[in-house]
Order: sequence, then structure tokens, then C-alpha cells
Amino acid sequence: MSVEAKPSGRKGTPIPTPTHHLPGTDTLGEASVYVGDCREVLAALPAVVNRELDLVFADPPFNWNRDYHRWEQSDKASRVWDDAIPREDYLAFTREWLSLCAGGLKDSGSMWVNIPDDTAAEIVVYLKSIGLTMVNWCIWHYRFGQNRQNSFINSKVHALYFCKDPKQRTWNPAPILEPSDRATTYFDPRTLDKKDGMPAGMRVPMDVWYGQYWGRIQGNNAERRPAHDNQLPEIYLERVIRCSSNAGDLVLDPFVGSGTTGVMARALNRRFVGTEFSPDNARGAFERLGLGPARPLGDGLNAATNIFAARKASDKAKRRMSSQTTGANLYGK
Repeated sequence: MSVEAKPSGRKGTPIPTPTHHLPGTDTLGEASVYVGDCREVLAALPAVVNRELDLVFADPPFNWNRDYHRWEQSDKASRVWDDAIPREDYLAFTREWLSLCAGGLKDSGSMWVNIPDDTAAEIVVYLKSIGLTMVNWCIWHYRFGQNRQNSFINSKVHALYFCKDPKQRTWNPAPILEPSDRATTYFDPRTLDKKDGMPAGMRVPMDVWYGQYWGRIQGNNAERRPAHDNQLPEIYLERVIRCSSNAGDLVLDPFVGSGTTGVMARALNRRFVGTEFSPDNARGAFERLGLGPARPLGDGLNAATNIFAARKASDKAKRRMSSQTTGANLYGK
């Protein structure tokens, strides 16, 4: 089944002028941020209408009754994003923006959605129903969930990875490889001589993501932006952008928020376009685009994620393994 954009009655909506725009340079990708309801902007955005998107990353409102910024329209009527709408209204909203984003993908394009437990299954079913193919159902795991007593503490969000055409999707595993447990924990010499095409001792990351710099952005974290307590870590977006797009590709984020997707896309020489309901958020995100990442590119990206103590092995075996799996500039710029 082919995927078509569905503007839901918004056909002909004039596209607004981007509120913020950065031209591309030799080392940084260009970026544009539009302020408004993502459904209205996307329905008229040429890159969506003409199916020019290489990668979509979306971290939408969760409908958890959060107090998002309000803004004033030209008629001075106060407009507030309602983050506690009836469940079926929220699902209808979700289906609409998913359709628009999916409809704008190139045949080689991919789409990632960051979403909690209560809506992950509905999104998976819907994206399959409109013709996208699931590549992975990944989990972003963090160690500081909100404390509770009447159920288990939530310590994860789902990273749903879909593509337009499995035979044509952009997939770059080399920049995101990490040392395998066979190398870091078991010192198994067979990992140095494997024939699967991966470098000695290295593997594609598992579908549960954790480790240094993968925690929630809070407190005095170097990445934290003012007025954002639901910010994604830079390493998360660096992994997604590196593996699912190429330099010069166009990355879309329909919910810009604090701007992490745009920051990492631009730093990795991708073009970026985003939409954001709140002018205050858009201004803050655009300021961050000019500042760039808070951490060096690749910082922690290729780190080992073993959780058990290393087995006993000779010093010679450890040195041999270490020399094969450390110091490689896998990610590059």
C-alpha cells in the first residue's frame, strides 16, 4: 500500500514564512523552524507535499496534561495547547500528523517516533496500516523514573523505527557500532576473527538503549535548556540521525520543543525543518541551533554497554582485545 499525505480538509492552506531560518554553510546544515499547528504547516510544506523527507523524528505531546506555552493569534484570542483532550481526539490528532509525515517520506526515508507505553501500540498498528514497515521497536531506558508506590516505576520510552521501503531505506550501521559483550566481558578471541562484516569486537547496538549520557536531561546536566524538563539526550538523536540519514539529507521534526533534533541534524551536516506550536519554544530552540551540541559529537556513542563484570582472562588476552576495540574513530564527521 502506498502512503499518501492526508491534509484532512486543509488542502490549499497557505504555508507560513519560517519564523527562523539558518542558511547552510560548508560544515553545518541549513535549518528552518515554522511556528504553528504542525498539521496545518505540514499539509502545505513543499518538502512534505513533494515527498522530499529523508528522515522524520517525532517526540509528540503525550496528552499527560502538561502546561505547554500559550501564544497570541492576530485576533488577540488566547490559544493554549490542550494536553488533556479526550482519548479519541488525541488518537485522531496522532493519526493525522503521522499520515502527513509518512506521506512526505522519500522511498528511502525512515520515521522514528518517541512515545510512552500508553500510545505505542496504537502508533505501531496505524503506521503498519498506512503502508510503513517496522524495522525495530527500540526502548530508551533511563534510571530516574518518577517515584510511585501503586505500580512499577516507569523507566523507559519507546523509540519506534519505521521505513517507507525496506529495500531502499537508508541504513548506516558503521557510525553507531559499539564493543560487544564478547569482547568487553568474555574476552572471546573468536570475536576478533568473525566474518559478518563488522569490525573485530564490535556490534550494532541492541534495541534497548542505555549507558553514559543516555539518562533523562535534568538537574545540572550540561545539555539542559531552560523551561524544558522533558528534553531528549543528544546522544539519542545522534544515533538516530547517523544511522538513518546521510550528509545533506533533509530531517523533519514536527514537534521541535527544545530543539535537540535540529541541533544534531545541523551539527551532522543534514538539512533541518521543524514545526513548533509555541513561539517561545521555537525561539529557544533556534537559539540552541546556533550554539550547537553541548557535548562533542560522538561523545559516548561507541561506548561499551556491558552490565556484568569482566570474566577472568590473561592480561595478554585483555590487551589484545582492547587494542582491537578501542581508539577507532568510527563515527567521523
